[in-house]
Amino acid sequence: MRVPMALQGVSVVELAGLAPGPFCGMVLADFGAQVVRVDRPGTRGDLSRMGRGKRSLAVDLKQPRGAAVLRSLCARADVMLESFRPGEPQIPTLRETGRGTLPEEGRPPGIWGVMEKLQLSPEILQRENPKLIYARLSGFGQSGRFSRVAGHDINYLALSEGTAYLSSFLWKTQQTGLWGQPRGQNMLDGGAPFYATYRTADGGFMAVGALEPQFYELLLRGLGLKSDELPSQMSITDWPEMKKKFADIFAKKTKAEWCQIFDGTDACVTPVLTFEEVTHCGHHKDRGSFIIDSEQGVSPRPAPQLSNTPAVPSSKRDPFVGEHTEEILKEFGFSQEEISQLKSDKIIESNKPRANL
Repeated sequence: MRVPMALQGVSVVELAGLAPGPFCGMVLADFGAQVVRVDRPGTRGDLSRMGRGKRSLAVDLKQPRGAAVLRSLCARADVMLESFRPGEPQIPTLRETGRGTLPEEGRPPGIWGVMEKLQLSPEILQRENPKLIYARLSGFGQSGRFSRVAGHDINYLALSEGTAYLSSFLWKTQQTGLWGQPRGQNMLDGGAPFYATYRTADGGFMAVGALEPQFYELLLRGLGLKSDELPSQMSITDWPEMKKKFADIFAKKTKAEWCQIFDGTDACVTPVLTFEEVTHCGHHKDRGSFIIDSEQGVSPRPAPQLSNTPAVPSSKRDPFVGEHTEEILKEFGFSQEEISQLKSDKIIESNKPRANL
């Protein structure tokens, strides 16, 4: 008997994009949601590489009839995901601006985001479907001076927009000894000899995280050192010299040799695995941490692991752009005549794969 998945029966519409949005859609699909990825006609492929378990509908949203197609989908969907640049969240009123009447489309003054320009804003879609969860993914957030500026992960991390919440622990400890030193000289950022990575004789790396005294003692034992002949573990002034000593020792053996020394101990020393090594790691094999799709591609198994409603990721190949256009529209109530007309007018695109004979 097949166990139901946590999100079985949930309908999701995802507008094609890069990284965060597609990843969110893939997670939802892995846990049972029916995810429709809306692609732009003429797109050669899915750049996100996160199409697992999704179906593709190709529609030109820049044309009013294309936007109307999306509104029809969202009227019956549970979730909509988009990651375009947002508009101005606090739009001034006409009385404040003195600009007269609203435009014919009903657009107020101010800076408009992509979805607002397409008449696909949360206000419009949720008016037609109040239960719709409209998820707007934005790098810098929906407000603030950077909100309409282009950026990538490295920029968001640099400013701590969103990542600040993830690093709550750091904010709570920034006034303590954990973060009192300059960059690269603190306990958890590479400054401590017992919390760092070291190159091995064969060019590999070992990760060391022996924070607690009992674990540190096991680390020293594995390295062939004696604690009574060394400075105190927490002597910050001796850390640079100790890092050099540890590095010299790690460089004398291969990664495999160090694994043999530390495996089964609580020294908190583990190998840094490469892409080639990770799928062959015994621990990951035990847990089934990676899955293989129908084209022998390897990818991580979904997390978290739910006991009663586990994820069952699709093993099929990722969809072609527009591969499911017609079947999706039929499911959402479009007649064959309407579909044919939309296709003839180049509002939608259908790219059914040819059968292999």
